[in-house]
Amino acid sequence: MFKNILVTIDLDEEENSARILQAAKDAASVDGAKFNMITVVPNFGMSIVGSFFPKGHEEKMIKQAQKDLHAFTAKHGGGLKAVQHVIGHGNIYEEVLAWAAKLKADLIIVGAHRPNAADYLLGPNSARIVRHAKCSVLVVRE
Repeated sequence: MFKNILVTIDLDEEENSARILQAAKDAASVDGAKFNMITVVPNFGMSIVGSFFPKGHEEKMIKQAQKDLHAFTAKHGGGLKAVQHVIGHGNIYEEVLAWAAKLKADLIIVGAHRPNAADYLLGPNSARIVRHAKCSVLVVRE
Protein backbone atom coordinates (compact mmCIF):
# COMPACT_ATOMS: atom_id res chain seq x y z
CA MET A 1 0.00 0.00 0.00
CA PHE A 2 2.74 2.51 0.91
CA LYS A 3 5.66 2.92 -1.45
CA ASN A 4 7.18 6.29 -0.53
CA ILE A 5 7.49 6.78 3.21
CA LEU A 6 8.78 9.84 5.06
CA VAL A 7 10.21 8.71 8.41
CA THR A 8 10.78 11.41 11.04
CA ILE A 9 13.86 10.79 13.17
CA ASP A 10 14.75 12.67 16.36
CA LEU A 11 18.46 12.04 16.76
CA ASP A 12 18.24 12.94 20.45
CA GLU A 13 15.72 10.14 21.03
CA GLU A 14 17.37 7.08 19.50
CA GLU A 15 15.18 4.42 21.13
CA ASN A 16 11.92 6.12 20.13
CA SER A 17 13.27 6.82 16.63
CA ALA A 18 14.23 3.16 16.24
CA ARG A 19 10.60 2.22 16.99
CA ILE A 20 9.44 4.75 14.39
CA LEU A 21 11.76 3.22 11.79
CA GLN A 22 10.49 -0.27 12.64
CA ALA A 23 6.92 0.95 12.15
CA ALA A 24 7.96 2.30 8.75
CA LYS A 25 9.40 -1.07 7.76
CA ASP A 26 6.20 -2.78 8.91
CA ALA A 27 4.02 -0.30 6.97
CA ALA A 28 5.91 -0.69 3.70
CA SER A 29 3.78 -2.81 1.42
CA VAL A 30 6.35 -3.68 -1.20
CA ASP A 31 9.97 -4.72 -1.15
CA GLY A 32 10.83 -1.73 -3.31
CA ALA A 33 9.41 0.87 -0.92
CA LYS A 34 11.44 4.06 -0.65
CA PHE A 35 12.31 5.34 2.81
CA ASN A 36 12.99 9.05 3.20
CA MET A 37 14.64 9.60 6.58
CA ILE A 38 14.24 13.17 7.84
CA THR A 39 15.60 15.00 10.84
CA VAL A 40 15.21 18.73 11.38
CA VAL A 41 17.86 21.14 12.61
CA PRO A 42 16.37 24.24 14.27
CA ASN A 43 16.92 27.67 12.76
CA PHE A 44 18.69 29.90 15.28
CA GLY A 45 19.77 32.63 12.87
CA MET A 46 16.80 34.96 13.12
CA SER A 47 16.13 34.77 16.85
CA ILE A 48 17.90 36.55 19.66
CA VAL A 49 19.22 33.13 20.66
CA GLY A 50 21.12 32.98 17.38
CA SER A 51 23.38 35.84 18.44
CA PHE A 52 24.89 33.63 21.16
CA PHE A 53 26.20 31.03 18.70
CA PRO A 54 29.40 31.46 16.70
CA LYS A 55 29.22 32.21 12.98
CA GLY A 56 28.76 29.05 10.93
CA HIS A 57 27.23 27.10 13.83
CA GLU A 58 24.10 26.11 11.89
CA GLU A 59 26.12 24.80 8.94
CA LYS A 60 28.14 22.65 11.34
CA MET A 61 24.93 21.39 12.96
CA ILE A 62 23.50 20.46 9.55
CA LYS A 63 26.65 18.58 8.53
CA GLN A 64 26.73 16.74 11.86
CA ALA A 65 23.02 15.90 11.60
CA GLN A 66 23.66 14.41 8.14
CA LYS A 67 26.44 12.19 9.54
CA ASP A 68 24.35 11.20 12.55
CA LEU A 69 21.29 10.39 10.40
CA HIS A 70 23.38 8.13 8.16
CA ALA A 71 24.85 6.43 11.24
CA PHE A 72 21.36 5.95 12.72
CA THR A 73 20.12 4.34 9.50
CA ALA A 74 23.18 2.09 9.31
CA LYS A 75 22.60 0.96 12.90
CA HIS A 76 18.80 0.53 12.82
CA GLY A 77 17.96 0.21 9.10
CA GLY A 78 18.42 -3.53 8.93
CA GLY A 79 19.05 -3.87 5.21
CA LEU A 80 16.87 -1.08 3.83
CA LYS A 81 17.68 -0.70 0.16
CA ALA A 82 16.02 2.48 -1.07
CA VAL A 83 16.90 5.16 1.48
CA GLN A 84 17.21 8.91 1.07
CA HIS A 85 18.46 11.11 3.91
CA VAL A 86 16.95 14.57 4.30
CA ILE A 87 18.00 17.32 6.67
CA GLY A 88 15.31 19.91 7.26
CA HIS A 89 16.25 23.32 8.63
CA GLY A 90 13.74 25.37 10.57
CA ASN A 91 10.43 24.57 12.22
CA ILE A 92 9.90 20.81 12.61
CA TYR A 93 6.31 20.42 11.46
CA GLU A 94 6.69 22.92 8.61
CA GLU A 95 9.81 21.16 7.34
CA VAL A 96 8.24 17.70 7.58
CA LEU A 97 5.15 18.85 5.68
CA ALA A 98 7.21 20.66 3.03
CA TRP A 99 9.45 17.66 2.46
CA ALA A 100 6.48 15.28 2.37
CA ALA A 101 5.01 17.37 -0.46
CA LYS A 102 8.35 17.73 -2.26
CA LEU A 103 9.06 13.99 -2.08
CA LYS A 104 5.44 13.06 -2.85
CA ALA A 105 5.32 10.83 0.23
CA ASP A 106 2.26 8.62 0.57
CA LEU A 107 2.87 8.09 4.31
CA ILE A 108 4.52 10.14 7.05
CA ILE A 109 5.54 8.35 10.23
CA VAL A 110 5.98 10.46 13.36
CA GLY A 111 6.55 9.76 17.02
CA ALA A 112 4.46 11.18 19.84
CA HIS A 113 5.15 11.60 23.51
CA ARG A 114 2.45 11.26 26.09
CA PRO A 115 0.68 14.62 26.12
CA ASN A 116 1.11 17.12 28.91
CA ALA A 117 -0.93 20.25 29.63
CA ALA A 118 1.06 22.41 27.23
CA ASP A 119 0.42 19.98 24.38
CA TYR A 120 -3.32 20.42 24.77
CA LEU A 121 -3.01 24.20 24.49
CA LEU A 122 -0.31 24.55 21.82
CA GLY A 123 -0.29 21.23 20.00
CA PRO A 124 2.89 19.22 19.50
CA ASN A 125 4.62 18.89 16.16
CA SER A 126 3.08 15.47 15.51
CA ALA A 127 -0.45 16.85 16.00
CA ARG A 128 0.23 19.67 13.56
CA ILE A 129 1.61 17.23 11.02
CA VAL A 130 -1.49 15.03 11.38
CA ARG A 131 -3.81 18.02 10.95
CA HIS A 132 -2.12 19.48 7.88
CA ALA A 133 -0.63 16.52 5.99
CA LYS A 134 -1.88 15.80 2.48
CA CYS A 135 -1.14 12.08 2.88
CA SER A 136 -1.66 9.43 5.53
CA VAL A 137 0.17 9.81 8.86
CA LEU A 138 1.05 7.03 11.26
CA VAL A 139 1.70 8.16 14.83
CA VAL A 140 3.92 5.86 16.88
CA ARG A 141 3.28 6.33 20.60
CA GLU A 142 6.08 6.31 23.12
